[in-house]
Amino acid sequence: MTLKPDDLNQITSTTLGHYNTVAEDFREGTRDHDVSQNIDALLRHIQGAAPFTVLDFGCGPGRDLQTFTRMGHIAVGLDGSERFAQMAREDSGCEVLQQDFLKLDLPAERFDGIFANAVLFHIPKQALPRVLKQLHGALKPGGVLFSSNPRGENQEGWNGPRYGAYHDLEAWQTLLTTAGFVELEHYYRPAGLPREQQPWLASVWRRP
Repeated sequence: MTLKPDDLNQITSTTLGHYNTVAEDFREGTRDHDVSQNIDALLRHIQGAAPFTVLDFGCGPGRDLQTFTRMGHIAVGLDGSERFAQMAREDSGCEVLQQDFLKLDLPAERFDGIFANAVLFHIPKQALPRVLKQLHGALKPGGVLFSSNPRGENQEGWNGPRYGAYHDLEAWQTLLTTAGFVELEHYYRPAGLPREQQPWLASVWRRP
């Protein structure tokens, strides 16, 4: 399936429109989500001395920006949703970029780490290689990318008003390796459950 430019624009506008509409409820509904396992997975692989400069890619209302800041790191947010970017700036006090994921303009080699928690699955598969290359370029050499996505059987399409692409481990590894990353680890979430009850695939990657 090849998506045309108009299709990609519709995917972006509809998905972001949904998040703008539900922003307040989303903030309240996710405020207490425990993603400490994912934050730890990113930080323990970053080399060198803290504080680290971390891009929270798809930062939403800014919950994790606040966590990174409390830990002493320099956190920068990025989200496509106007409402989320506004909330994140107000709630965290951090620099927050508002950018369409399909039209990114990222600084070169600025970040020690990129935290992409529950976000990259919104990018259509045909656009993902370009986005991953842009994330690769935004990391310092040796920098680390964390990603967590709902896994699937390599299908994509609409889930209500949101678009999603759902990769299995092998397909995800191929995408990231092709973009120039080296895998450090992967695991399934929530921890401690049978695999069929672990819908999330988390993985950690280094820019060599």
